[in-house]
Amino acid sequence: MQSFSVGARMVGPGHPALVIGEVAQSHDGSLGAAHAFVDAIAAAGADAVKFQTHIAAAESTPGEPWRVKFSPQDATRYDYWKRMEFTPEQWAGLAAHAADRGLLFLSSPFSAEAAELLERVGVPAWKVASGEVGNAPLLERLLATGIPVLVSSGMSPLAELDAAAAAVRGAGLPLAVFQCTSAYPCPPERVGLNLLQEFRERYDCPVGLSDHSGTIYPALAAAALGANLVEVHVALSREMFGPDVAASVTTAELKQMVEGIRFTERMIGSPVEKDAAAEETRPLRQLFTKSLVVRRDLPAGTVLAREHLAFKKPGTGIPAAEIDGVLGRRLRVHVHADDLLSSAHLEAQP
Repeated sequence: MQSFSVGARMVGPGHPALVIGEVAQSHDGSLGAAHAFVDAIAAAGADAVKFQTHIAAAESTPGEPWRVKFSPQDATRYDYWKRMEFTPEQWAGLAAHAADRGLLFLSSPFSAEAAELLERVGVPAWKVASGEVGNAPLLERLLATGIPVLVSSGMSPLAELDAAAAAVRGAGLPLAVFQCTSAYPCPPERVGLNLLQEFRERYDCPVGLSDHSGTIYPALAAAALGANLVEVHVALSREMFGPDVAASVTTAELKQMVEGIRFTERMIGSPVEKDAAAEETRPLRQLFTKSLVVRRDLPAGTVLAREHLAFKKPGTGIPAAEIDGVLGRRLRVHVHADDLLSSAHLEAQP
């Protein structure tokens, strides 16, 4: 499996997971809100901000049905997509803003026209949405640009994923495959973390999780399993309007998630050698472990029996584990209650 670059970021083995904050439709058609998302996702520590580029006339018909009829201001789904459109100049402004904040700018195109717009704006990779994986003409258009392809798998059977992966490989382009479950929000039983390793082996490429659970837990678990990319939907708050909010984390949760992923990566990248780690705790062992002590004053010549001894801190005397080597030994000096036994107290063994 080969690493590859997405803009200035490397993706693959030995590199931190690329964390993508997905805005999707949560801007609700407001350019100002879209820019606010860029700032919030950057402040949370993510690596990339991702949008979706919809051009209603190029991707939809007036008869397209609603997945969920949520909008009181849009008579049809087509009207909704129309309201989600930004001009090329506005998309360019969002891309420039992302760059100013140190974020990669990504957006999934839902038509060839959207791909052409984004190509002019400039994206470092294509994120192919779940519903477009089987759209061979669109995929062919994306492959012609020569940049990496990140494939979401939410709606695709393996045969469709195989075909898309083969097309990307055939074009000689870098590929990453995301496990994704198209449920909003996604319950834990359907997240499908097992597919990360299956995709890694099947496609010999970096793998990611595109999560719609609305929590940070799948992303943290994916990081622990070595995911190379993690994408989550983001909302500024849970009180926002829109169909994606229930499947999103808040920006505060995104910050916590990023911190958790980086913490996890440091743990995984720092294997511990147990004996060496134990040796480092020697001062603590002396504080917290137990030594053999005498229960009461004992005169010289006493032959030590079990009833003479107790186990107490600190651990600077004869360790409690060595009691069998002390029983039956004779004291060479008088000892007092709670004295820690040492070899100096004992006569030499015959």
